[in-house]
Amino acid sequence: MATQKQPNDRLRDAIVETQWTYEAVASAVRRVAAENGEILRTNKSAVAHWVEGTRPSGRVGQYLAEALSRRARRPVTLAEIGLARDEGKQSVDADPIEAAAALGRADTDRSAFLSAAAFTAASVALPLTYDHDAISRMLRARSSGGLVGAEEINVVRQITAAFSAADEQLGGGHGLTTVTAYLADTAAPMLRARFSSEELRRSAFGVVAELAYLAGFKHHDLGHEGAPNGHAAWMMRALAHQALSLKQPHHCVELMERALRRGIGRVDGQTEALLHITQARAFAAVGERASAAQALIASHDALTRDDSSQPSYSAVSGPALGTVTSHTARTLTELGDHVGTEKEHRAALIRWDPEKFRRVHMLTYADLGDSLAAQTRADEAIAAWSRAIDLVDGMSSDRTRKAIASIRPTLATYSRRGVPGARDLSHRAHEALK
Repeated sequence: MATQKQPNDRLRDAIVETQWTYEAVASAVRRVAAENGEILRTNKSAVAHWVEGTRPSGRVGQYLAEALSRRARRPVTLAEIGLARDEGKQSVDADPIEAAAALGRADTDRSAFLSAAAFTAASVALPLTYDHDAISRMLRARSSGGLVGAEEINVVRQITAAFSAADEQLGGGHGLTTVTAYLADTAAPMLRARFSSEELRRSAFGVVAELAYLAGFKHHDLGHEGAPNGHAAWMMRALAHQALSLKQPHHCVELMERALRRGIGRVDGQTEALLHITQARAFAAVGERASAAQALIASHDALTRDDSSQPSYSAVSGPALGTVTSHTARTLTELGDHVGTEKEHRAALIRWDPEKFRRVHMLTYADLGDSLAAQTRADEAIAAWSRAIDLVDGMSSDRTRKAIASIRPTLATYSRRGVPGARDLSHRAHEALK
């Protein structure tokens, strides 16, 4: 390892920002390395040496940047922690690898360029003339639910093609962390945005699937079949959630048991809590009350662990505590515990930021109204549903439309009974669905 002449003040400041001890930094670096198929023995002494000016060897610097990014919940680049290599003498010519180095410098020099991705593409070719505005729109869309068009989708396609070409030249281990970070932090969240047509929506899902395939193939090329256990467990959870949403819970219990076998001992406490809460919902959906209760307890227990930072692939859906609370409410709804459901929905309203997660609040108020109606508390149910409809204004979401449509039969019954406010709210619901 080459030693710098001066202490690495940038790295020291970045660690101070995370409020981590050197031992915690070392543990996080080992975890990121393990996700990428490399076993390290990094300890707090190594971290101290880095701060003193010793440069980490191999890909350890990239693992360090990724670990700090996860903790800070924002991209932390190699340049920011004083570990970027001097590429000033490199030139851009027909060699695609050298062309990629120029893109890496552009990213460093213009920090807003790809600021939402932990994007360290210092050795992969990308066309230097591609649309920067499209990237900016894509990054805004992924965080705000904005509109995604063909240009943004083409950005993902170009990046996937570039990394595929590099994979052929340099092997699966090259750029693996970058590919998975880009997939989790930018490409996959883009799918939550709005699309101007069904054709574009399908195209977006297609290009992200191709990127996911590339990430899996890179592990296959390294001989790490099933290596990213945390990612595998998380994908199983996603499949189970889709099945639960489609009212097809038959195989969800088995799917979540497999997910937990892959995840336990390999993921942090918050991610494990999210796996357990999905298992609880699966058990509740098939009427296994005792098992659902045990899974609920396991989920809340896992939240109390503070062993490492939450990875971006599971953090992207929102705060773990809020998610566990919301899904606890849905589990209790399935079990017929409407009092418990009400309590959890009210807790969820506190744990989700109302500005950042407006749709979550809308759906929570709708579900809260359902739990109140189930307890024959009509006036309170109408108040909750009214708040839900307040929030839906200007929102384009099939889930919110379904939530509003689901309350209309009960509102019709309340209107016939003369419950105050029911007729007016029924009219507002009708208008909201136009």
